[in-house]
Amino acid sequence: MSTTNDPISDLLTRIRNSVQAKHRFVDVMNSRMNRYIVAILKDQGFIENFMVKEEGTIGVIRVLLKYVEGRNSVINGLVRISKPGLRKYVNHDAIPLVRGGLGISILSTSKGVMAGHEAKKEQSRRRNTLLRVVNVGRKLNVSFR
Repeated sequence: MSTTNDPISDLLTRIRNSVQAKHRFVDVMNSRMNRYIVAILKDQGFIENFMVKEEGTIGVIRVLLKYVEGRNSVINGLVRISKPGLRKYVNHDAIPLVRGGLGISILSTSKGVMAGHEAKKEQSRRRNTLLRVVNVGRKLNVSFR
């Protein structure tokens, strides 16, 4: 597995491409941030499971994708909001609502990486870095409230 400058974007692109090709699983680079993000996706029901395989110095995370009847993926959109060249910060009261609550936003907070609704409950007063948005509907509709 080759190294990349932006492992989060690499994770999103690999999942997006695998979903489009209807693959059963995808291997992504192992990093702490990728493990946290994949764990949140599993907890929220967007993927079936994941396992960490130590191969070489870095290792890989095998993500088992989740499909419903007719081999339709549960994940229909992945969008990276905060990028290395342009960070996006939100307060706890401005965490975006994705698809009326059907999707999730994932944030990096001072208390760790967590889903948007969990960060609202924690009411983290500091600025949170909005990492990405996971969408389960047909069109992406992100509303910042």
